Amino acid sequence: MTTELIGFAAAILTTGSFFPQVWKIWKTRSTRDLSWAMVGMFTSGVGLWLVYGISMKSPSITMANSIAFSLWISIAVMKWRFERD
Repeated sequence: MTTELIGFAAAILTTGSFFPQVWKIWKTRSTRDLSWAMVGMFTSGVGLWLVYGISMKSPSITMANSIAFSLWISIAVMKWRFERD
């Protein structure tokens, strides 16, 4: 149980760190400093962590990576959309 609590604390901190970036991108409409390679690799890695968390039945890993995956998909969509404008 203590291990999962540490996992949830880490999940809250690391996943929460993406919210300010998503907000900044939305507000400024700028993703110029994010490369498509980084967005693709990071989103893929988070997706694999999500699969891993589900397979390991780890609530902290599953929760963190579900949220992070959603945030990175939103970043990818904003990057695609804002670069077209």
